[in-house]
Amino acid sequence: MTSTPAQQAPVPPAVPGPPVWGPVAAIGVTLVLWASAFVAIRHLGHEVTPGALSLGRLLIAALVLSALLARAPRNRFTRTEVVLLVCCGVAWFGIYNLALNDSERRIDAATAAMVVQVGPILIALLAGLFLGERLTGWLLLGMAVAFGGVVVIGVAMRGEGGSDLSGVLLALLAAATYAIGVVCQKVLLRRLSGLEVTCYACWIGALVCLPWAADLGDVVRHGSAETLLLVAYLGVFPTALAFSTWAYALRHTDAGKQSLTTFLVPVIAAGMAWVLLDEVPPPLAFAGGALCIAGVLLTRRKPRLPAAAA
Repeated sequence: MTSTPAQQAPVPPAVPGPPVWGPVAAIGVTLVLWASAFVAIRHLGHEVTPGALSLGRLLIAALVLSALLARAPRNRFTRTEVVLLVCCGVAWFGIYNLALNDSERRIDAATAAMVVQVGPILIALLAGLFLGERLTGWLLLGMAVAFGGVVVIGVAMRGEGGSDLSGVLLALLAAATYAIGVVCQKVLLRRLSGLEVTCYACWIGALVCLPWAADLGDVVRHGSAETLLLVAYLGVFPTALAFSTWAYALRHTDAGKQSLTTFLVPVIAAGMAWVLLDEVPPPLAFAGGALCIAGVLLTRRKPRLPAAAA
């Protein structure tokens, strides 16, 4: 009597993942748009207060994303997800914007950008502690090289205004809230869509900035057409679009590795300022930019596996 082989359960078809180039393209879009935000904010100067600028761009972004979310499937949040979403919205979308905008009124943009780049380092460390992401030797080396490049750019492009201590502390606050927001967002993206997380975080950030509604009203009533267009641009592109592409890329990669790509933002911003504002970077800034690029490339290297594992 021959035994019949046990019937195996049908294997479900594999769910195709995103194309390899998808997250790379998404983070590229994010970096370019975030760099353009520095140029737009610099162009606005002191015409718009930090609170009004933060509230304006967040409200515009929230309205745009809400229109998109109305036609997309939505999930029911758990209590833990609600807490994480509030932390992300308050920290990254609310406090971060207020602190960074106010910081750039007290210290030059290059110094602010240099201090804020402490954020990716904090993210890599927090991701290692709370998300179980590995801190490889290449990651740490690339982090050090890229941060050194940002320091070189900051020294090369520092203005004559000096470094106000309160401005530096505000930039550090922005870096810390940025790190907290990204780590919370990474956990949320395990189940929720990037559109959901970004949209609700924008609304939460707007609520944080609501005390500056009167300032925003003054800008709407008395601001020039150019000012209003720039605020609208900041809301639609560097906020609604760029934060959505960031969330898409973050869903498919490590928080630590992805955050370190933002070391390229000062490099891209300097290039944009050169083309759009005719601000020619000093030679030392090019050396800093090369260090940033080299550092980010080092973070993408994978540690060599042992022969047995290979």
